[in-house]
Amino acid sequence: MTVPVTGLILGIETSCDETAAALVTDAGEIRSSVVASQAELHARFGGVVPEVASRRHLELVTPVIREALTAGNATLADVDRVAVTQGPGLIGALLVGLAAAKAVAWSRRLPLVPVDHLDGHVASLYLQPEPLEPPFLCLLASGGHTMLLDVCSHTQRELLGSTLDDAAGEAFDKGARLLGLGYPGGREIDRLAGEGDPNACDFPVARVPGLDFSFSGLKTSLLYKVRKLAPAELEARRADLAAGYQRAIVRALVERVRATGAERIAVVGGVAANSELRAALPEATLAPLPLCTDNAAMIASAARYTDPVPYPEYLSLDARATA
Repeated sequence: MTVPVTGLILGIETSCDETAAALVTDAGEIRSSVVASQAELHARFGGVVPEVASRRHLELVTPVIREALTAGNATLADVDRVAVTQGPGLIGALLVGLAAAKAVAWSRRLPLVPVDHLDGHVASLYLQPEPLEPPFLCLLASGGHTMLLDVCSHTQRELLGSTLDDAAGEAFDKGARLLGLGYPGGREIDRLAGEGDPNACDFPVARVPGLDFSFSGLKTSLLYKVRKLAPAELEARRADLAAGYQRAIVRALVERVRATGAERIAVVGGVAANSELRAALPEATLAPLPLCTDNAAMIASAARYTDPVPYPEYLSLDARATA
């Protein structure tokens, strides 16, 4: 038996390698959040293969939506509107989620809310039980993006700085590959770094103008260190290398945050799950661990502050790969 709810949003997220659906109320209560990760599928390749991800989304999106409805004790009749990630992300993956959202919304003549993936990460902070209200400085660090945002309101944000090359999460993944670790790389480096000495290996922190970031030089530094080591020595020093490499990434992120002088700080995105980063910013509000990586609850949350597209005008909407 379902419980009637007004203002219930069905969120759908397929921007990369997580197929996700969630039910969120207009008050920001998460009724359900289901995430089907493809990490094991892509682990053999050392990273996400776009075509493989798209095909897997096709297989998973309908079962995931059904599971989210069941877990939320609801049916489509209870849903007020449908929210979906429009971009940025892998274009094939995005198109799967957008097509599914259009179909669900059209079948019920519901409005559809196209959501910017980056707005979704910020909106993960607006959910119950402890929502954060703007204004605040937000560090968004994920596999595809690293940026500092001045979040003025639920609908306004200003870009203060971004990465000039690799994103922080991308740097973690590439570093893990160089060290012969598994995928996802951030999780593996975080785990191994706990066994090493971050001061045993010196890594550079890029000094670029303003509040921008750069991680390509750090990655190159790790590459050269690994190349100089014999297999046995690399095995002996792998934990120290991981610890030093992680310390350099975290230092770069924290230094930029501190340079703003902001008093209210928040951190979102997959890298927000990193244990050293969380410890380095004890005063910051961090996205809850289940909401750090891609999920649909954050997309539904952002939809609360985004104008919906009425039926059937959204049928012409297209996905966009870039921000």
